[in-house]
Amino acid sequence: MVLAPNHVADSLARQLAVQAGTLTAGQAVQHFTAGFVRAQLAGRRWQRPHRGVLVLHNGPLSERQQLWVAVLAAAPGSVLGGLTALVEDGLTTLTPDHIDIVMPPSARRPRRDGAQYRWSTRLEPVDVHPWRTPHRTRPARSAIDAASWSRQAARGRVIVLATVQQRLTRPDDLYAALARRGNVRRRALILESIHDAGGGIQSLPERDFDLIRRRIRAPEPSRQSVARRADGRFYLDVEWRSYGARCEIHGIPHSWAAQWDADIDRSNEITLQGPRLLIFTSYAIRRSPERVGDQLTRLLERGGW
Repeated sequence: MVLAPNHVADSLARQLAVQAGTLTAGQAVQHFTAGFVRAQLAGRRWQRPHRGVLVLHNGPLSERQQLWVAVLAAAPGSVLGGLTALVEDGLTTLTPDHIDIVMPPSARRPRRDGAQYRWSTRLEPVDVHPWRTPHRTRPARSAIDAASWSRQAARGRVIVLATVQQRLTRPDDLYAALARRGNVRRRALILESIHDAGGGIQSLPERDFDLIRRRIRAPEPSRQSVARRADGRFYLDVEWRSYGARCEIHGIPHSWAAQWDADIDRSNEITLQGPRLLIFTSYAIRRSPERVGDQLTRLLERGGW
């Protein structure tokens, strides 16, 4: 038997509906019949977790079905966003504590536990996956949003670095997404993090490091040129030969983003009891100058300063 085109479309729609297990009430009536839908709900074989949204079974919702319900409960054009979208696209090491939904500016906020609904006036078509389901923002836009929504600045930085590190997006895509996004919370930190992820020389805060040196009144060091190692890291060699002391500033992470700064800080504490080489991240230079100044002072004092 050869099915007519409309029968083929209807058959595929029903298959997708069954696979997802989650539909709007209108979709359910279209794919089945109004009487059939009423019978399933009356017999409690289906459930209605939110007004206008149906799940085609009566048991606990899977994680994916919870995402579908959150999206379908919102206005048309709403999509998964932020860390939720990143995890759907394959981000590991970070876990969202709620579902992030991005809605059109005029949309009404649903009352749905476990989901955070946000409005956006700058959700461009280029920022949304055209075919992945549930519909969601692309990784570059997701990372910008997640970093700006994060409660802690350090976590926002980790999100940007991890997204590039795990090859979900590129620094150039992040720059473009940030430009389209307009004014966002923590814009300066996000921009710094993109610089670090790209390993550009602009991420090496030579001037800021020298300001720290001057503040603790340390002597002028000898400086070698900025270089790039085989592993992709930029470093700046600063040396005080008479005190047997040397520092390097790393522009991009060398291990998992969440551990980068903490690991280097612990390494410095060990170094202060042994060989005289300290390594600082560009982020530490910008965001923790007191800690950098303290460790640099102790390093030089060990050499007789």
